[in-house]
Amino acid sequence: MLRRGIAHVPQGHSAFPDMTLHENLLMGAYTVRDRRERRARLDRVYAMFPLLVERKHERAGNLSGGQQKVLEIGRALMMVPRMMLLDEPSLGLAPKTAQMVFETIRRLRDETGMTILMVEQNARSALAIADRGYVLELGRERLEGPAERLLHDPAVAQLYLGGTLRSEGNGAAPGAGAPR
Repeated sequence: MLRRGIAHVPQGHSAFPDMTLHENLLMGAYTVRDRRERRARLDRVYAMFPLLVERKHERAGNLSGGQQKVLEIGRALMMVPRMMLLDEPSLGLAPKTAQMVFETIRRLRDETGMTILMVEQNARSALAIADRGYVLELGRERLEGPAERLLHDPAVAQLYLGGTLRSEGNGAAPGAGAPR
């Protein structure tokens, strides 16, 4: 995958807990022999995620789940991929932390223009930051289209997003009644 320019951030936690944040990031560029190039990549990741600079000498195992996910995304960016695969980036995270991770993914997409393929059980949050969406049921594609359309389609909401979308005229917010 690396030779094809694809980085993968797996489900769960993949940071090396006994290594520092800095050492974890360097693992993403282990094939890069040129020190200046490694430094340039580190600088780009640190510029994108200031939290990693502030805590770069701490062990990764001391980070919260959301902070570890940001570290894992940063490590993947050290590969300078053309595409990033994110497998369930919000799995096991508290709602506010998951929202922070989704905002990180949105920023990554907006700032780099990189293609991001995300598998995510929190369909509502994933569709809110996606360009396109694909709804799979038992491994088969059931629907696909622009994410905005899928997110606001009442039939999709009823069948796949845990409830119905109510019109804004009745005082309910879109997505009301969806599981959190």
